[in-house]
Amino acid sequence: MTSVVAKKYVKALMETAGKEGIKGYYENLLALKNAYSIEKMRNIVFSPTLKKEEKIDFLTSLVEGSDDKFKNFIKILVGHDRVSLIPAICDELRYQISLQDNSYEGKIISSSAIDENEKKSIEEKLSSKFNSTIVLKDKKSDYPGIKIEIEDLGVEISFSIDRLKAQMTEHILKAI
Repeated sequence: MTSVVAKKYVKALMETAGKEGIKGYYENLLALKNAYSIEKMRNIVFSPTLKKEEKIDFLTSLVEGSDDKFKNFIKILVGHDRVSLIPAICDELRYQISLQDNSYEGKIISSSAIDENEKKSIEEKLSSKFNSTIVLKDKKSDYPGIKIEIEDLGVEISFSIDRLKAQMTEHILKAI
C-alpha cells in the first residue's frame, strides 16, 4: 500500500519538476530520508503536539536550498499525514530516475577487496548485457564468495565457495 501511494507522489513530482529539477528533489528527499535514521528526528516529526506549520518549517530547514515547489510538496505531505512516506518516495524517485537515465547502481558483496580493474570489467560486461549503464559499489561482508546485486533490475549473481565445494563433492561422489 505504501509503495502505491509513494508512486502517485513521485508521478506528480516528475510531471511538475522536469528532468533537471527532479534530481534536485531527489537530493532533498535523500537528505530527509537519511535524517529519518535519527530517532530524535522521527520523534519530532511524528509528535502529535507539534503543529503542522512547525513540522513543515522543521522539515524544510533540514534541506539546503529548497525552493517553493519543494516546500509546497512538504506542505502536502504534512497536510495529509504522509510524512512517513518520505523514505518510500525517495526510493521510488531514485528508481524512476534510474529508468529515465537508463543508469543503475549495484553492489559487489565480498569478504575481500575487489580490484578496481576487475570491478570496471564487471561493470562494462553487465552494462553491455543489460544495454544500460551499471555502476557497482564495493561492500565488505563475511559472504564466502562474491555476490553482485542490482536491485532496480532485479538481478543477483553469486558465486559461493561453499556451494562450489558442495557441488564438487557431489560430482566426485557420483563418479565413484
